[in-house]
Amino acid sequence: MARKQRTGVVVSDKMDKTVVVRIERTVRHPLYKKVIRRRKRLKAHDEANTCQLGDRVLVEECRPLSRDKSWRVISILERHEVAELQPQEIAAPPLDEDEPAMPAAVTAATAEAAPAASAEASSEAASPDAAADEESGEQEGTASEPDADATEASEDEDSDASEDGA
Repeated sequence: MARKQRTGVVVSDKMDKTVVVRIERTVRHPLYKKVIRRRKRLKAHDEANTCQLGDRVLVEECRPLSRDKSWRVISILERHEVAELQPQEIAAPPLDEDEPAMPAAVTAATAEAAPAASAEASSEAASPDAAADEESGEQEGTASEPDADATEASEDEDSDASEDGA
């Protein structure tokens, strides 16, 4: 009996002499007749460690080589081109160029919005302090007025007591 052969894409090559290959097949749903993609991930033996991430490979069924591995890489059908850039290099703004990182219109709009926002923030920052000063002034004023009344009342009592005793 002939051994099964499948083509798939390498999705992981981090193990030694082993690659994970994603096999994809299309199946028509029995009731709804919609075409569905079925995917299967399997581990395949790569003796020379030549497979890289994204390569299209031909794998063939073989005897079990480990608990999960019972396929062998026969050939690499198509090499995947890997980008030379790293994610940090893509996101970083250019430092050597004379041109600004943002367009001039965006920079100007940001510059106009920044002073207005800072002026609003400073007025809001000043107004809570002023409100706190006013509240504390009202409290001091109300606190001093009852003290003055209490002082006057106690002086009246003292004067009444001295008049009664005299």
